Amino acid sequence: MNWESLLCSDRIRMVAKGASSSDERTEFEKDYQRIISSASFRRLQDKTQVFPLDKSDFIRTRLTHSLEVANFARSIGKMIGSRIISEGKDPGFTDKMREDVASILECAGLLHDIGNPPFGHFGEDAIRDWFKNNLPLMEFRGRKISEILSDRQREDFYNFEGNTQALRVVTKLHFLVDEHGMNLTKALLATIMKYPVSSVQIKQDPHDITCKKMGYFAADTEVFEDVQKSCGTNGRRHPLAFALEAADDIAYRTADIEDAVKKGLLDIHILIREMEKLSDEAVKNKVPREQTETCKKYISKLEHYYEKALDQGYEEPQLYAVQNLVVRIQGLLLACAVDSFMSNYDAIMTGSYKKELLADTPGSLLLEILGDVALRYAFLSAPILKLEVAADAIFDFLLGHIVRALVYYDTDEWKMHRCAVDTKMIGLISPSFMQVYRIYSKDASDEEKLYLRLLLSTDYVSGMTDGYAKRLYRELLGMDTSLNV
Repeated sequence: MNWESLLCSDRIRMVAKGASSSDERTEFEKDYQRIISSASFRRLQDKTQVFPLDKSDFIRTRLTHSLEVANFARSIGKMIGSRIISEGKDPGFTDKMREDVASILECAGLLHDIGNPPFGHFGEDAIRDWFKNNLPLMEFRGRKISEILSDRQREDFYNFEGNTQALRVVTKLHFLVDEHGMNLTKALLATIMKYPVSSVQIKQDPHDITCKKMGYFAADTEVFEDVQKSCGTNGRRHPLAFALEAADDIAYRTADIEDAVKKGLLDIHILIREMEKLSDEAVKNKVPREQTETCKKYISKLEHYYEKALDQGYEEPQLYAVQNLVVRIQGLLLACAVDSFMSNYDAIMTGSYKKELLADTPGSLLLEILGDVALRYAFLSAPILKLEVAADAIFDFLLGHIVRALVYYDTDEWKMHRCAVDTKMIGLISPSFMQVYRIYSKDASDEEKLYLRLLLSTDYVSGMTDGYAKRLYRELLGMDTSLNV
């Protein structure tokens, strides 16, 4: 792979450039402005990151998380670009390319969660589980739907991913002027495709992270192939996808600990104890010394910050200490990500590098420990468990009604099979989503249309915010007579 192709600024629908235009923005700067002005991006402010949305302005949402990822991604991009130039890794890599890399990664950070359904990652689980449990039981014209769909179409629903949905949002569903969505640059689209495989190519291989999830739906194959060809990735992960993944890991692993302390779910003394215990276990398991010593170093820093806060009489000494620790850890991990990219530069550029960028770095044990503590003290906490139970009921109800309504929609049998509620459910779907369906289902076979209608159901529920999904659920059950949405 080469940077000239990887930084492809073409769009799927090319935009005419006036010869006398005074617009000096790069194509990637235009991407940024398209993203931040979009309704799809704004909806992230009402989507759960980890904790159920509450009245606290401190707790992160998908929007604030995406802004943090964008910031980290841009920093990683600038540092990588500078190192490529200073170390002479590629004589053709220019200062402009360095700025383009930073801009692409910043935009990718803003976009990386834009396809996530409501209620955090549990929303993805709920969608997958619903289709696995219900699709084999549903029929269309006397045949099981799971048998009508191709293997790949069926597996698209069984392996639903918010990351995969993001590609649909930006290339189709966000109807800016036509069916090409935001019509973003191909380099940016390639960067957000973390997994360059279809739903039938998924492999749980611990030695290859690039195929552990699907990266695109069958309906979006043409987009995927176009982007891959233009960027010269040809079935491999775009190098900047590794940097985006690292930025996401840094942001959420550190933020989850900070938010857990703020919510009172994690005490600093417990945090120190857990970090010490897991660090000692790592020593016994012969984890590289550099990683264990780094971990112990940051435990000492946390103790120091806490003692300082107590000595100076700070109002929230625990939060002060954790916030200072988080900032220091973020700096460490950013440096680790850049060093790892440069150390593995040749393998990344040939597509043979298969690990996460932060794996086997001085900060990797620390990152693993933070994730383990967050899982046990935040993700398994009562507020999260309540959210998941409620979300499951909401998805079960909404998908049950909308899929039933869509199965025979746009067929000769629609009038015979529909009921009054089905018509109303169809009417709730975004007109732009319906327009996209009509465009891409034109001249398609009956089987393909059925697949696209089922995909329309996941498009619909994924586009909901937490608040809208909860209100719609209550209204349709007659629990809330308010029509305000």
